[in-house]
Amino acid sequence: MLAILVLNANRVVSIDQLADDLYGDAPPATAVTQLQAHVSQLRKVLDPDHPAGAPGSLLETREPGYLIRVEPEQVDLHRFERWTEEAARSLVRGDAVAAADGFRRALALWRGLAIADLADESFAKPAVARLEELRLAALEHRIEAELALGRHFELVPELEMLVTEHPFRERPRGQLMLALYRSGRQAESLAVYRDARNTLVEAFGVEPTRALQELERSILRQDEALELAPATARAFSAEERRALLVVEREPPATGAHLQLAKALVAAGERELIVVHLVEDERDLASASAELNARRRALPVGTRAAAFVSEEATGEIVHLARANLVELVLLSATAGDLERDKLPADLAGVFESSPSDVGVVVGGQIVLDAGGGVYVPFGGGEHDWAALELAAWLARDAGIPLRLVGTARDMVGGRRDASRLLADASLAVQRVVGVESEPVLVEPVEAALVEAVERASIVVVGVAPRWRSDGMGKTRRALVRDARPPVLVVHRGLRPGGLAPRDISTRFTWSIER
Repeated sequence: MLAILVLNANRVVSIDQLADDLYGDAPPATAVTQLQAHVSQLRKVLDPDHPAGAPGSLLETREPGYLIRVEPEQVDLHRFERWTEEAARSLVRGDAVAAADGFRRALALWRGLAIADLADESFAKPAVARLEELRLAALEHRIEAELALGRHFELVPELEMLVTEHPFRERPRGQLMLALYRSGRQAESLAVYRDARNTLVEAFGVEPTRALQELERSILRQDEALELAPATARAFSAEERRALLVVEREPPATGAHLQLAKALVAAGERELIVVHLVEDERDLASASAELNARRRALPVGTRAAAFVSEEATGEIVHLARANLVELVLLSATAGDLERDKLPADLAGVFESSPSDVGVVVGGQIVLDAGGGVYVPFGGGEHDWAALELAAWLARDAGIPLRLVGTARDMVGGRRDASRLLADASLAVQRVVGVESEPVLVEPVEAALVEAVERASIVVVGVAPRWRSDGMGKTRRALVRDARPPVLVVHRGLRPGGLAPRDISTRFTWSIER
């Protein structure tokens, strides 16, 4: 009933319509009484401070039925539509960075199928179909923007999944053809067209649209117009990716996360900012003096400051936005990350930071060639952010980069992850200029922990469902049992040079948990 009212927000829904939607052609004799009882329960849950009929009530009795008063920003759909419209205007203007960021922001509102618990109800089916079409259109626009930013390597797995799920939508077919062609996979690109034509002819007896046919012809003649325009090849300017923020709390941390930060700025491409959050203003002077003394031992150009913080999450997010921060580095204990849900302050930073966030667990980091940087990689959105950070670290430290994926699962019938690791390796070589080594292990936590035993550091993306499941079983095993320090990375809102956004492919052991 709430879904019916919200779908008709700020409009009166008659009792007759509610009865038809809820009960269909067989309403009970007590339908009106039952509806009144439902409304009463909704009022208690949604608007307990306003009794029925009171001024300002969220849910009003209004002849011939009921009206729910909802502000546009209270409904995800309204925000989704506004953000996609803004992103679409950016795309028309040629601002692919803003467009991709806007579409990602809008798509992040989705948590599975719209009105999933009522999808089979007759009243909900038109709304579900409309919402799904809006989502797919936004997804296709986001991919268009990211193709303009040169992320064709990373988009291939997502587009393959999208084509499988929606075989009759030609736009993703064309986007996949273009992504494959730009990735040097011309034969596979043409095979996508042949499959599209066969599918449409067999199902409907029609040929692909002229646009798709013309794209095939352009690929066959290797049309220069298909190449990425040099002006759009970079997703970032230097100013947009310049700072690395280390956040310290009581007691001052001088361990792994600051050590890692120093390694990441050693090549001179990033600025280091160290901030000490003080809980008691009486400690501010001593904390500031101690931080300034340590600053002299940090890389040249390091900025440092201490201040009293009453709400750490908001302070960290503010600093990240105000200083164009690329990465926020925090420290944590294994116990912090082994809970079923992440600590509230850390979850808040993950949710709101425009920058990537890295959380370091463990002791000293020894960046030597014998160890190297290991990345358990499953193709998730946060995995790509972790891979990019690991690649920069491996390049700057001059040590190997090793990508860890699952070996073939004979019981489950799944192939090994070597192709996914190859896609990741090609992307890393293009953006960072670093080669990587594939490492395949059995799809169980113990095998992963053993595989990273000799690593200098393990860099892994946060679990896709971190909001509900915390770190997830696989990552909990890493932070609890792995010998080397572990860096857990959350992708931020600001677009990265390597990481694709909102991809649906998952290819790993227990990455979903």
